[in-house]
Amino acid sequence: MQRTATIESSIGRIGVTANGRGIVEIRLRARKEAPTSRSRDRAAAHLRRACRQLREYFAGKRKRFSLPLDLSSGTLFQRRVWRACARIPHGETRSYAELAKLVGCPHGARAVGQVMGSNPVPIVVPCHRVIRSDGSLGGFGSGLPVKRELLRIEGVL
Repeated sequence: MQRTATIESSIGRIGVTANGRGIVEIRLRARKEAPTSRSRDRAAAHLRRACRQLREYFAGKRKRFSLPLDLSSGTLFQRRVWRACARIPHGETRSYAELAKLVGCPHGARAVGQVMGSNPVPIVVPCHRVIRSDGSLGGFGSGLPVKRELLRIEGVL
């Protein structure tokens, strides 16, 4: 069973979806969802934890997430890239090329960029911390103003 909730943030409404294994999706600029009931199943517990941690992040009180993620919808390569991205520390950035080297694909900067574009759990897997080798921001599925705001929250910009 999947459960969904929304929170408000400085970048707009964020939708979070969880199942019994963990967080499945985080949608930036989401539409408002009906609040999750006070269910006591695992999906609801994961969802409450994720919403709390996201609120703490936007309040400047959280630098690392401690959430179970269900990334089983991704390919082996995607999951490898997402795991490497999740290890980029708060307040730091890496280039697409650096991330490609970390996952054993030294000429795969474009492939890494495509994987970042399909990241189902942005912020928790911080694809906003991945930039171009020349220091420019590169792309972001929710738009560059959102990427700038996330990097501003972390003190990068």
